[in-house]
Amino acid sequence: MGPNTVSPTQSGGALIAMSGGVDSSIAAYLTMQTGCPCLGATMRLYRNVDIGKNPQRTCCAQKDIDDASQVAFQLDLPYEVLDLTARFRTEVMDKFVRTYEAGGTPNPCIDCNRSLKFDTLLALAREKGLSEVVTGHYARIVKDEASGRYVLKKALDGSKDQSYVLYTMTQDQLAHTRFPLGERHKDQIRELAAELGFPNAQKQDSQDICFVPDGDYGAFLEAYTGKTYPTGDFLDENGQPVGTHRGAVRYTLGQRKGLGLAMGHPVYVCGKDMAANTVSVGPESSLYRKTLIADGVNWIAIPELTAPLRCKAKTRYRQQEEWATVMPLADGKVQVTFDEPQRAMTVGQAVVLYDGDTVVGGGTILSVPDEEQGETL
Repeated sequence: MGPNTVSPTQSGGALIAMSGGVDSSIAAYLTMQTGCPCLGATMRLYRNVDIGKNPQRTCCAQKDIDDASQVAFQLDLPYEVLDLTARFRTEVMDKFVRTYEAGGTPNPCIDCNRSLKFDTLLALAREKGLSEVVTGHYARIVKDEASGRYVLKKALDGSKDQSYVLYTMTQDQLAHTRFPLGERHKDQIRELAAELGFPNAQKQDSQDICFVPDGDYGAFLEAYTGKTYPTGDFLDENGQPVGTHRGAVRYTLGQRKGLGLAMGHPVYVCGKDMAANTVSVGPESSLYRKTLIADGVNWIAIPELTAPLRCKAKTRYRQQEEWATVMPLADGKVQVTFDEPQRAMTVGQAVVLYDGDTVVGGGTILSVPDEEQGETL
């Protein structure tokens, strides 16, 4: 552990979030090695039958609960399952639908962290007389002695860093959460799991949204809502129809594949008008913007933003941060202006701000103005 990282041995015990994957299993093992009282817990977020999926192709459901309970048994770790299906449906899945129907692209993993995961687990920990929550995330938490604030930092394994999806964590949550894998590399984790004989040592990491494991968002939306989203026009840069789309909710900004258009040159989804049920397409150059407006901002490294801030920022999980200037606006919103245009900044996604390896804060993209036309993607 780093010099400022708080160890679970300094706590009154740990509640370990166990997803059924190899990372949380090793986090459980490492925490138990400290000798503090431990309790394992898995959040049941939905049932496979509810989304019409084969249990072998999803995560956060029954197969993962079975894997987590098997590891807990092997570690002789007390273990519970928390049924959060009702809350997950209303706070994450319903919001997922609303955002797509409004023309945005949601990030349900961030919404789950914000609305369910950390507050629920910390409340349960305290109910059980435990003071810490431990998860298998790849990130680090340290206390900045100068400011007295707890700060979120990138994992040492940059290829696995998950700080982007953790920007919503509050000071109370950061003060009582530990990430034992933050200073380790993924290959070390799998090697240790194999040595321990864990059944999930080679389990594949989840790449898709847990309740849309096949990536077909349109099919999920229709099955979940019972709606059939109507076809409509693809429009070119001049607003002229060039084809028929299969429902505007099925398309995301920057998408090239699956459009079914023969234009003689590559075209990308450049915008959607949900009221008119149209999807605009154009060259990749039309996707680039420099400025976005974000709301729902959570500050971590600072208490609030009162003056322009120079930092780096990114608007996608697997994206390199780029230099930007952040300006405070009314009602807690911020304007983020990048030094160089960024590709397909999308309403509903997160913009996360960094100072080196430290997360300054982040928010949800509310709009992306077109600097030339004053329009929004």
